[in-house]
Amino acid sequence: MFIVFLKFSENKSLASDYMEDHKKWIKKGLEDNVFLIVGSLQPNFGGGIIASSPSYSEIESRIKEDPFVEKNIVQYEIYEITPSMANEKFKSFLN
Repeated sequence: MFIVFLKFSENKSLASDYMEDHKKWIKKGLEDNVFLIVGSLQPNFGGGIIASSPSYSEIESRIKEDPFVEKNIVQYEIYEITPSMANEKFKSFLN
């Protein structure tokens, strides 16, 4: 499991130009069951994703396809986490 931060760069002003493509990229990640949760980093710092992928290289490859990453609108950080405890709603993530 991975936690991905997409933090705005100095090119933040270009975000509106690529927002529709960015949303399509997010939708594909959700449909492919790679992205589990997607949301905004507050206040207006960028976005965050909780993702499931077999490997770091596979999730990084997908993140690099984000139009925001390609246009240097955001810088990404990927952290791998191995879940060991969860409440009842998230027990399935432990497998």
